[in-house]
Amino acid sequence: MEFAEFIKTPTVENVCMKLTFSKAVTGTLCITGHHVILSSKSENHEELWLLHSAIDSTEKKMTQSNGKYILILKCKDLQMIELEFNGGDDCLDVASSIENLSHVDDISLKYPFFYRAGFEPLEDGWQTFLPENEYTRFKDCSEEWRLSYVNKDYKSSVVGGGYEPEVCYPQWRRIHQSLDRRQAFHDSLIKLMELSLDNTSSMDKWLSKLESSNWLSHVKDILTCACTVAQCIDSEGASVLVHGSEGFDTTLQVTSLVQLILDHDCRTINGFEALVEREWLQGGHPFADRCSKSAFAITKQRSESPVFLLFLDCVWQIWQQFPCSFEFNEEFLVLLFEHTYSSQFGTFLCNNEKERKECKWSSRTVSLWTYLARPEVLQKYLNPMYDPNPRVIWPSVAPQSLVLWSGLYQRSIIDQSKQKEAWQEVSKIREYDKELRSKVTKLRRQLASLEREALGVGLILPSELGVDCIPE
Repeated sequence: MEFAEFIKTPTVENVCMKLTFSKAVTGTLCITGHHVILSSKSENHEELWLLHSAIDSTEKKMTQSNGKYILILKCKDLQMIELEFNGGDDCLDVASSIENLSHVDDISLKYPFFYRAGFEPLEDGWQTFLPENEYTRFKDCSEEWRLSYVNKDYKSSVVGGGYEPEVCYPQWRRIHQSLDRRQAFHDSLIKLMELSLDNTSSMDKWLSKLESSNWLSHVKDILTCACTVAQCIDSEGASVLVHGSEGFDTTLQVTSLVQLILDHDCRTINGFEALVEREWLQGGHPFADRCSKSAFAITKQRSESPVFLLFLDCVWQIWQQFPCSFEFNEEFLVLLFEHTYSSQFGTFLCNNEKERKECKWSSRTVSLWTYLARPEVLQKYLNPMYDPNPRVIWPSVAPQSLVLWSGLYQRSIIDQSKQKEAWQEVSKIREYDKELRSKVTKLRRQLASLEREALGVGLILPSELGVDCIPE
């Protein structure tokens, strides 16, 4: 198959792009096999490089005032891009090309297999979180557990659903926690985005829509279940088996959040990446199916569901309650969300490890973890307020504690630039504080050295030294 088969109009001149909170940009629109590109000859204007796979749906309309034709690109990252054309044929041809190219199912034609990194890798992200390496971190379990390669050829299979009779486990206590199934999550996200983009309803009506979406109810239920499991482990020292319907959706939400609550290492960037790799990627979460569509798509498929997004929302709820206990910032969570739906990296390709190995993803694509390992990139996602906290953190699930993640769901209607500027200022203040502390430490050492010299030659007596000036 050739991409050219789907491209009806490769270039269109004088297309105007409108983004929220940005000036309109007019330039040349190009359609390639993987991207929608808009380039302007004007200076100080960013180009648009949008993957076809990032587009959830398109909407076409004509403006009555100036006779222009509008194409709205509704993206899987919950943002929208408006393109304005002079001619209706160009608008329809571009829309048709995008719709066809965004539905290419052949995995070998996905962009990660064509992407070539424009940077020198400092480490191989595919080797960073191997099970063998991760296993050595759990020294307390090293004698009771071992790594097994019995299923190295991926021939074993299990059937999920239900739970075993309690008589089979007389020494176990079963705790039932009601969680909705993944199908409900997708419908909930659609309702959530409808209200998130609604800036005309009254407050009462808007809050009523938020409640009826059930999104925050899902967040509350998952966090409550995770806290219950964490309490059994932390307070009782119990071993807990988390048993969901299939084992790679709500089960992974709960087990991941439990580790985030109990283990401070999971609140670091490296530890959180390891958690995602261990629980979600190696755990078999079907990212290709679950993230095939987002909140704007009209589809009859029932495999898509924002399971991982819901997990990230739960993490954000804990993050905003304990803002100093996480090494990463809000943008890091948004980045992970965006790359699960569309990415130049191969990390979230396919549905499981077997499929990824069959397409030789580790030798043919670049890992997202490789990209994030670069210091200049990592710096953007560090939390300036981070203060390592080794203790267990217990999130509140009270209604007043759980809030809508406006930094993600409402970034198309609420300007986030002021908040980003505030965080940048906080970062500068923290850096300046570190510099001052370093200077104070250096001066204290110099003072102590001079005092020792003065004592040695008899210029001062020990009794003349102040309490704060006694050398350590």
